[in-house]
Amino acid sequence: MTEILNIFGNIYLFIYFSFSCTSKASMAGILRRAFGLKQTLRFAKVSPPCRLLAPENNSAASCNLYVSGSGARALTTKKAEKSKSAAPERLPFSRVTEEDVEYFRSILPGRTITDPDLLESNNVDWLKSVKGSSEVLLRPQTTAEVSQILRYCNSRNLAVNPQGGNTGLVGGSVPVYDEIILSTSLMNNVLSFDGVSGILTCQAGCVLENLSLYLEERDYIMPLDLGAKGSCHIGGNVATNAGGLRLLRYGSLRGTVLGLEVVLADGRVLDCLATLRKDNTGYDLKQLFIGSEGTLGVITAVSILCPRKPVSVNVVFLGCETFEQLLKTFQLCRGMLGEILSAFEFLDSECMRLLNTHLKLPNPISDCPFYIVIETAGSDPNHDSEKLHHFLEEAMNTCVVTDGTVATEKSKIKALWSMRERVTEALTHDGFTYKYDISLPVEQIYQLVTDMRAHLGDRARSVVGYGHVGVLSAWT
Repeated sequence: MTEILNIFGNIYLFIYFSFSCTSKASMAGILRRAFGLKQTLRFAKVSPPCRLLAPENNSAASCNLYVSGSGARALTTKKAEKSKSAAPERLPFSRVTEEDVEYFRSILPGRTITDPDLLESNNVDWLKSVKGSSEVLLRPQTTAEVSQILRYCNSRNLAVNPQGGNTGLVGGSVPVYDEIILSTSLMNNVLSFDGVSGILTCQAGCVLENLSLYLEERDYIMPLDLGAKGSCHIGGNVATNAGGLRLLRYGSLRGTVLGLEVVLADGRVLDCLATLRKDNTGYDLKQLFIGSEGTLGVITAVSILCPRKPVSVNVVFLGCETFEQLLKTFQLCRGMLGEILSAFEFLDSECMRLLNTHLKLPNPISDCPFYIVIETAGSDPNHDSEKLHHFLEEAMNTCVVTDGTVATEKSKIKALWSMRERVTEALTHDGFTYKYDISLPVEQIYQLVTDMRAHLGDRARSVVGYGHVGVLSAWT
């Protein structure tokens, strides 16, 4: 394993890690120990055993636990200073000089940003909870340019912070100090698509929603769907191993990503951009980069296996009185819907209150302590409708759900999904927010929310829980 890791060279990247807990006792103290937890990873230089391209010399179920405080929504100077005080000590990297900036301008004319006003949004995370002080934003368009940048930064001992859509909720996408921000926003081209196999190859900066629209025109869909799809980049999705709303049906990115192109810290290009679903040729090095959070290299291109677009899609929005009933509904759902079940999500009544209050989204059913969003996707509308009808009939007869509604039209499906997808947005209107994306055994997942409410009392404006029910197997 040491020799495998030796290909990564020297890399200087900062990353925030979310806090995890595995016992009820640790749940009670999660906030005290978690606030500001950050870590710096570095990897040593070694010889490569895999196919590497030399750098060019020119430019050729988780459950989401949110705690909302009473602070102002915008990040104040005081909060920015507090986030800095909680950060790791700055390592002995070089400071960016005017000569460095001139070099970057020579290889990225018009795409080397130093204007503080333009840099502001890249220095602050989406929740406005942490803030860096980078003075340089680089926007390459090609893998060759990324290679040049990292090779130069490696030789100058300059710290680099890779950044995609900057939609992350744990601060990992923004600098801690004055790291150079390397944005993939202009690397947004689809490179190829095989209409027979459904394999899409694209640059890392492609926005997830744009890829979805591209594929839908060709009767395919992305295996990944997120609430942040309008802004997040596929490279960032892979780097964070994003689960998303379709994980229950199509699995994780570790199974659907077939290949990656990655630039290592010293500028070498690791070409693992395979387009074969079955590939037994040696080490599966791409897996090291999926979920690596940008600490091992910068993902520049992705090949991903995409499923066919379902002919029949239905979305059901249900209400339950207890979390136990919600779990019984999930068991019933898996047993009766089987192969057409695509997603099973939940949110609590506090989420619904925030959606109503801040986003003016009306509750489509009567008030309940818990709500469920179920999606089915199949190839036969009559078959799917019959299975769904039997499931709903059984759910109502056994009293595991108290109310519900079904949508089959695209506009109504979108409206029901917005009740789940826009919870994060609603929370940003409720004060200063801390988020923990965790996974626990499914029967214990909501106990964390209950314990946190008891622990914080009136010190938090609201504590809410929502997320995936069917995929709670590992925590982030």
